[in-house]
Amino acid sequence: MRQVSNYIFSIVYYLSLSYFTYLMVLISLQYIPIQFDVAFLNIKQDEIQNRYYQIAFFSHVYTSIFVLIAGIIQCSELIRNKTPLVHRVSGKLYIFLVLCIASPSGFIMALHANGGLFSKLSFSIQAVLWFLFTYLAYKYIKKKEWVKHRNFMLRSYALTLSAISLRLFKWMIVTAFELPPMDTYKIVAWLGWTINLMMVEIYLMNKKATFNNDNIPNNSYRKAGFEADSINRYSKNN
Repeated sequence: MRQVSNYIFSIVYYLSLSYFTYLMVLISLQYIPIQFDVAFLNIKQDEIQNRYYQIAFFSHVYTSIFVLIAGIIQCSELIRNKTPLVHRVSGKLYIFLVLCIASPSGFIMALHANGGLFSKLSFSIQAVLWFLFTYLAYKYIKKKEWVKHRNFMLRSYALTLSAISLRLFKWMIVTAFELPPMDTYKIVAWLGWTINLMMVEIYLMNKKATFNNDNIPNNSYRKAGFEADSINRYSKNN
């Protein structure tokens, strides 16, 4: 029964994630070809006149879609087990795009965020954590510490998904309350990534308890490339 529930949850999760990613693709298509007076840029007319902001904005928009898609592939246990090459290639693409383009450009955009210091602080912290978590995921995979790699990839992807959750929370708040638009934006600037990160931390805490109770699914981990010694180190050190 539990396996059936997990299977149904996985289907619903990936279908929902794929649908929202599709919506993000539609949003990004508004900026092809490059235009300075469409969608979000209508309220950023002062900033978009700066060349560095143009580079940051469009590189962020165009690469973030590939980051979202690569993240979906990374989170798929089926792909990780059946086609490990696809998992590795998508992981390298994800790490490269986040570290070299998406996170740095996101930080530049954060410095010009609407909503004053409150929003700028939120988006800046998010961009820094996004870079840090992704770098640590890369560091641990190079050291073959598989569990820590997975944990930091989950944290990184939680921040990646803020592009979706921010818009979802905005819709919920606008539907339920009558707040000024800028107040709503300030709220979702924080909710968009902190809720995601808290959910991942709760999930990892439950996983840690499972490891400490010696209920480690060794066969499935070995199949995915998680060696027993790495799992044991995780249990002792975390």
